[in-house]
Amino acid sequence: MTGHDRPVREKAPAPGNRFDRMEWAGAFGDLGTLIPFVVAYLAMLDLDPMGVLLSFGVAMIACGLVYRTPFPVQPMKAIGAIATTQAAQTLTVTAGAVQAAGFATGAVWLALGLTGAAQKVARLVPRPVIVGIILGLGIGFMLTGVRMMSDNWWIGGVALGGTLLLLGNRRVPAMFLLLVFGVACGVVVDPSVVAKLAGIAIEPRAPSFALAGIGWNDVAIGVVFLALPQVPLTLGNAIIAITEENNREFPDRPVTETRVAVSTGILNLGGAALGGVPMCHGAGGMAGHVRFGARTGGAPIILGTILVVVALFFSGSVSTLVQVFPLAILGVILFLTGAQLALGACRFSADKGERLATVITAALAVWNVGIAFVAGCAVWWIARRGWLKL
Repeated sequence: MTGHDRPVREKAPAPGNRFDRMEWAGAFGDLGTLIPFVVAYLAMLDLDPMGVLLSFGVAMIACGLVYRTPFPVQPMKAIGAIATTQAAQTLTVTAGAVQAAGFATGAVWLALGLTGAAQKVARLVPRPVIVGIILGLGIGFMLTGVRMMSDNWWIGGVALGGTLLLLGNRRVPAMFLLLVFGVACGVVVDPSVVAKLAGIAIEPRAPSFALAGIGWNDVAIGVVFLALPQVPLTLGNAIIAITEENNREFPDRPVTETRVAVSTGILNLGGAALGGVPMCHGAGGMAGHVRFGARTGGAPIILGTILVVVALFFSGSVSTLVQVFPLAILGVILFLTGAQLALGACRFSADKGERLATVITAALAVWNVGIAFVAGCAVWWIARRGWLKL
C-alpha cells in the first residue's frame, strides 16, 4: 500500500451533551459557591432575584451548548465580597453600582478577547504560578467549606463521610443522596420550612432592562471600587486557571484564553442588562461539577434551565427555597470541590525555585488571588535569574 493509498484518520468528533443521572448529579456540584453569594447579594443589596437568577441561568445554558463540557458560571468573588460587605467605607454600594461593575467588566474582557491581548498576557504567566493559583483556590474552598460545616458539625460530618463513600458510585450518584439528606436536615432543624414551601405559588414575570436606572455615581463606584480590584483575580482564576482545568480534564474539547475572555465579556454585558451580578468561569466550578459526575455540557444546561424557570415563575419565593439547604450541606459541596481542584494541581516542578513560586502563590491565593498572581510571578522571575539560593 502506498502513502497515497493509506486511509486518512479523521479526528473523532467531540462528545455531545448528555442528560443522564450523572449529569443531573454533577449539575448541582457548584451550589456551594453559587447559593452563598446569591443570598448575600439579595440580602445585603436588595437585588431583584429575577435578574440575578435569569442572567446566571441563561449564561449556564449558553456555556453548556457552546463548550460541551461542564463549563461553570460563577459570581465574581472580589466584586461580591466588596459589594456585600460594603468595603468601600465611605461610599454606598447599590444595585446599580453592581450592574455598572458587571457592564464595565464585560466590556474590558470582551475587548481583551477580541484583540487577542488576553491570550498574549496568559502566555506570559509561568506555569508554576498557574499551578499555585489552582492549588490555593482548592485549599481556600476546602477551608471555607470547613467553616460552613462548623455551623452544624453533626450534619456536616455525616454528610461528608457518606458522600466520600459514594463518590465513585455511578449507580447511586452521591449528589442526589447529599441533597435529599440536606432537605431532610433542613426540615428537622427548622420545621416551619415545610409550611413555607407549601405556600409557594407560581408568579410569572417578564425580564426587564436594568441599566436604564444607573446613575453616574453608580458607574464611578462600580468601576473604581468593584470592577478594577477584580481584574487580576479574573485573569488568574477565570481565564488562565479555567482554561488549564478544562484542557486537562477534557483534552478532546479544548478552549483558549481568547475564547474564555470573549465569553466572560459577553455574559457580563448581557447579565448587567438583565439585572444580574458580575459573573465569571471559575476553575472551582468545573471541579465541583466534575467531582459529582458531570462530563459534558449537560450539567450547566440542567442547572441553568432550573434557574431560568425559578427566575421566570418563582422569583418571589427564592428566599424560601434557599432555606431548604443547611449551610453545612453547602460546606460539604464546597469542601469536596476544593479537594478536586487541589488534587488536579499536584504536579510540581523539579526545580526548587519554581516550586517555591508555586507554594508562595498557593498560600497567598487562599487569601487573595490577585496578590498571589503578582507575588508568584515576581518570585518565579527572581528564581529564574539565580538570585535565590535554595
